[in-house]
Amino acid sequence: MKHNADANDQILVREQFTAHLRPLGPMQWSSEAHQTYNVLCLLQGTLRWTDSSNANELGAPATLLVSPGEQINASGAHVTYLLVTLAPAYVLDCAVRAHLTRADARIRFATHAVSRDERLARLAHDLAAEMRAPEPGQELVVAALIEQLTVHLLRQYANIRRADELELPRVGLVDRRIRRAVELMHAQLHEDVPLEEMAAAAYLSPFHFARLFKKVTGTTPHAYLAALRLERARTLLATTDLSITEVSARVGYISPSHFAKAFRQSTGLSPRAFRAALIAAIR
Repeated sequence: MKHNADANDQILVREQFTAHLRPLGPMQWSSEAHQTYNVLCLLQGTLRWTDSSNANELGAPATLLVSPGEQINASGAHVTYLLVTLAPAYVLDCAVRAHLTRADARIRFATHAVSRDERLARLAHDLAAEMRAPEPGQELVVAALIEQLTVHLLRQYANIRRADELELPRVGLVDRRIRRAVELMHAQLHEDVPLEEMAAAAYLSPFHFARLFKKVTGTTPHAYLAALRLERARTLLATTDLSITEVSARVGYISPSHFAKAFRQSTGLSPRAFRAALIAAIR
């Protein structure tokens, strides 16, 4: 995903979710190749957003909902927003614990744009306020608010159906025939993985593997691998003291400059600025 940078960003990274608060300013955002759920809460201003066929305008308070593999573009001149990304395993776990479904379900948002939802707006406002002014116990409060946000979205805006042909590995819902390829990607994030090797892990020809992968995930195998690398990089920057050069090498970039360029395209921030924006009290 892409969006512009700002020195006053506040970022919280956890295995199950990421929350990124952007202060008032211009925005240019898109969801690309990510296999997470994206919840963009518009706190102030007006934005224009497009999907594959429509262009629309949305004014605060409002929320954009993007399921894994979908692409939405949004832009605005004077916008404050909170972007929450949710791991598929976390969303499914919330749904199961809330008794909304069983563990063999596939979950998609039923709509992209939500407005006039007072409870959703209040949860977004409370989450943003907690990130702006950290107090003791902040991590617990943020986690609780994100869980409430997730359950509310599941109750009100989710399509939940059986997914007999799918399993839930650590990266989310993946067709059984390509699960092995996804696990291979995880194991080899530090090096290039040829399409032929991915296909062999799935016991498919490269042609049929690429078609099936795009059908299930909404993106190509190599775009998926690139997204996994950058997600791992965000986690390493947030949870370790590794240098940026070391992080770059661990996620498969020989050149730190190429890594920095890809990371900025994905997050809107350089690796150094991203690390500086992390909420220090709960880092």
